[in-house]
Order: sequence, then C-alpha cells, then structure tokens
Amino acid sequence: MLPLDEPSLDGAVADTAAVVDVTTAVDATPAVDGVASLPLQTDPTGGGILAFLVTFVLLSAFYAVTLHLAATFFIGDVPSQRAAYVGPVPAVVSILLGRYGVESVGFVSPSLGVAVVVVATLGANALAISRSYRISAVPTVALTALHFAFAAVLGFALNNIFGFV
Repeated sequence: MLPLDEPSLDGAVADTAAVVDVTTAVDATPAVDGVASLPLQTDPTGGGILAFLVTFVLLSAFYAVTLHLAATFFIGDVPSQRAAYVGPVPAVVSILLGRYGVESVGFVSPSLGVAVVVVATLGANALAISRSYRISAVPTVALTALHFAFAAVLGFALNNIFGFV
C-alpha cells in the first residue's frame, strides 16, 4: 500500500481526506450503550404516493381491528366486514387533516389543530359506524367512544413496543 502523501498519486490525498470525513460522519452517529445507531429514514413524511398508500392501508387495518374489538365488546357477535367498511373513513380523515388541515390555517395553534383533527376524525367515525352497523345515535356515540378508547390503548401499547415516535 502506498503512503497517502506520495506525490505520484496526483490529488488522491484530497480524495482520501473526503472519504475519511464521510466515514467519520457515519461513525459519529449517536451511540446507545456503545452501539452506533443509524437512522432508518431521513424524513418520515416524505415518500410520495406510496408512503401515503401504505400508511392508509395500515391505519385502515388498525382502525378496523380496534373497531371490531370494540363492537364485539359492545354489541356482541358482529361480522368483521362491518368494521372493515368503517376503517378507511377515520383513516383518510385523520391522514388528510393531520397532513394538510392544520398547516393551511395560519391562526390555529398546534394543540388546537390536534383537537380539530381528533374531533373531525371522531365525527367521521361516528357517521360511518352509524351507517355500517345501522344503530341509532346514542349507541353510535357509545361505540365511537369505546372505539376511540380501544384505539388509544392499542396505539399507546404499539408505540411503546415499537417506538414509532
């Protein structure tokens, strides 16, 4: 191997220094218990239509599963297809309002924006539950609240297990 400062390399010293800078930048990532960690993704909101579709499908499945659990607890034995019909409604409302609803209104604070997204998602969820399960207003409100509770508990548990945020 040739020494780095050999004159016959014609600029290879500068190239080698750039490579060393890149490797030290990678090695300088924060370490947890002595193990270097690399980020899995640079921007969690970027990725285009594929990221939107995957998020939509996963969130729809999550809402459908938690709604089916809540409906089975509240109503009794119900077909799971009814929950599958409802799942995409709160998913699309929460994704679109979470991404575009709060940013477009300048006077809304982030905490108020979160409240607006939650209320709109619960309202859309209640309308879809009422239509899918064919129940009146009082049981719809109760099932929507129970669904919100099931989704919150399971969401917090999954977040603690996988560390999404």
